[in-house]
Amino acid sequence: MTVTVLVVDDSKLARIVAGKAIAALQPDWKRVEAGNAADALAIVGSQQVDVAILDFNMPDKDGLELASELRATHPAMPIAVITANVQDEIIARVRALNATFVPKPVTQDALCGFISGAALRLRAIGV
Repeated sequence: MTVTVLVVDDSKLARIVAGKAIAALQPDWKRVEAGNAADALAIVGSQQVDVAILDFNMPDKDGLELASELRATHPAMPIAVITANVQDEIIARVRALNATFVPKPVTQDALCGFISGAALRLRAIGV
């Protein structure tokens, strides 16, 4: 079964950069993109999504709100929240949602731990 990773960021460039890093780490994973939380929720509602990488700062709904909604319907989904906002409070809120904090700029090295952990979790549940 193909793993699908959803990349949500209001910046097209940030989505491209994250997509390239994911492709380098997991070339067999399918990538889908959304530019905002509403589009992301529509995608999750219409197709199988196994992993989510969410920008923190978005215009309609921030990444923590989106992560909370995804966690409610997909409790085992590996979720990362990416942001340049490295305040302890933000990191704690991300972790409280059982999500992974990834600092910007997003690089292959920055995503490596999250992607490796997500792959292990998905294998463990048979995805």
